[in-house]
Amino acid sequence: MVKKTYDFDYNTQRTHLVIREYGRHVQSMVEYAVSVKDRENRNKLAQAIIELMGQMNPGLRNVDEFRHKLWDHIYIISGGKLDVDYPYPKPNLEVIQRKPKHIGYPKQDIRFKHYGKNVERLIEKAISMEDEDKKRGFTECIGNYMKLVHRNWNKENANDETIKADIEILSGGKLHLEEGSNLDSLTRSSKPRKRAESRNNGGGYGRRDRDDRSRRDRNGGRDRQGQGGHRGFNRNRRNRDNRDRQ
Repeated sequence: MVKKTYDFDYNTQRTHLVIREYGRHVQSMVEYAVSVKDRENRNKLAQAIIELMGQMNPGLRNVDEFRHKLWDHIYIISGGKLDVDYPYPKPNLEVIQRKPKHIGYPKQDIRFKHYGKNVERLIEKAISMEDEDKKRGFTECIGNYMKLVHRNWNKENANDETIKADIEILSGGKLHLEEGSNLDSLTRSSKPRKRAESRNNGGGYGRRDRDDRSRRDRNGGRDRQGQGGHRGFNRNRRNRDNRDRQ
């Protein structure tokens, strides 16, 4: 019995896709155009491939800048091997294929992670100040910010003594907060403000009064206890006048 053999074409065995948005077929056509020896036929094939690539974005197909982009892409897909009459300057493949420099991850030790590195930089800035008054005020601002960050991290208010001790630790004993320092300016301003129970609106009526008036208007002049409002009062007055005339 003869065993059947299957020749499967796997993606792992194919050439690398240079620009994935155009797919395998466009790249295969570009590779075929490179293999054509007649220059005139290569130009026709390149024009046809450009039109096909433009159909993937029909709204931008006739835009001049977009066509420049397509010609750059067909040159990149061919690896610079497609020798045709390009209507635009050819891109530099060395610049395009150049790998960017590795950005090293910052390896810095942070003493208190809930304060972050910026607080340490602020403290270094405060230590370098020569004016004592500015240094004292700047240190107090840092303490306010540290208390705000501490509360956001731990979901509870920090003790002022804790903030003072942390500043001394981070500054190496070079910065100190005075006893009367106010460290609640930022935390107090960040608290959500309570909505007032009644707000003035034009005639000085609060929200509850406006609701009562609108409810009386819907009920034909009757308030929520069933008593007559201004409309009911006028109607009763007309009824009394009619009885007096009779």
